[in-house]
Amino acid sequence: MQPGYKADINLIDFDRLQVRAPRMAFDLPTDARRLIQGAEGYEMTIKSGQPIFEQGEATGAMPGQLVRGPQRK
Repeated sequence: MQPGYKADINLIDFDRLQVRAPRMAFDLPTDARRLIQGAEGYEMTIKSGQPIFEQGEATGAMPGQLVRGPQRK
């Protein structure tokens, strides 16, 4: 690793790590459905040096960028 390189980090409490029961959410455009499954034991996710999740809750920080593959013309 070199200074200036990005390092994204997940802090995980392996003793508490488990998945929650899946649930249906209708929060997409036109109320389309999607399946959501949360987890316990993820203490924090850090992206570009900023905590973006703490104790499973979003912090509101959004330091990332959308990465797209080649686009059709």
